[in-house]
Amino acid sequence: MAIGSPFVVSPVLADLLPARRLGVSEKVRDAVAVVGFALLTALAAQVKFHLGFTPVPITGQTFAVLLAGGTLGMARGASSQALYWAMGLIGLPFFAGGESGWDAGTGTTMGYLAGFIVAAALVGYMAERQADRNIVTSLAAMTMGSVVIYAMGALWLAFDLGIPVANGDKSAIALGVTPFLAGDAVKIAIAGAVTPSAWLLVSRFRR
Repeated sequence: MAIGSPFVVSPVLADLLPARRLGVSEKVRDAVAVVGFALLTALAAQVKFHLGFTPVPITGQTFAVLLAGGTLGMARGASSQALYWAMGLIGLPFFAGGESGWDAGTGTTMGYLAGFIVAAALVGYMAERQADRNIVTSLAAMTMGSVVIYAMGALWLAFDLGIPVANGDKSAIALGVTPFLAGDAVKIAIAGAVTPSAWLLVSRFRR
């Protein structure tokens, strides 16, 4: 299946939830979905492993971010990640490993947090053009979202630590991108398979 027209917005998985049957308005449904994915990202952030040589931990956040975009679409996906960041900034223990507050949310990993918002918006934009309905285009969208997270995270990491972006063993790429490629490839594969699988189930259910 080809990606739809860039000018035509198609429904995403979140739009399939029958608001009226649930006894709520679409705005309430959307708000609950946004909050739900913000909480999912917070939960995924608690899966944290330190590598020792880098200030950037391994977490499950990327998977939640990509899934938020693919499920909610551009605006709601970005909103879920903005809400996640905001909740951590005001003191809820939602950042990696239960950290919270202004210093944690604007420190070394701030670029990744900002990247979550942009990545969710990008993946959501692609989902609204039906990229979420085919495994190939879904994987491509998830990969592009991950590249955005890496790019914004590495650029801020270089600025915050005063290190080169790409040159040397202590570069932002070496500390904030390379160690995570294998794990994120798995997250991309899983997230990229979830949305087309969900659409397949929906199509079969509607028959």
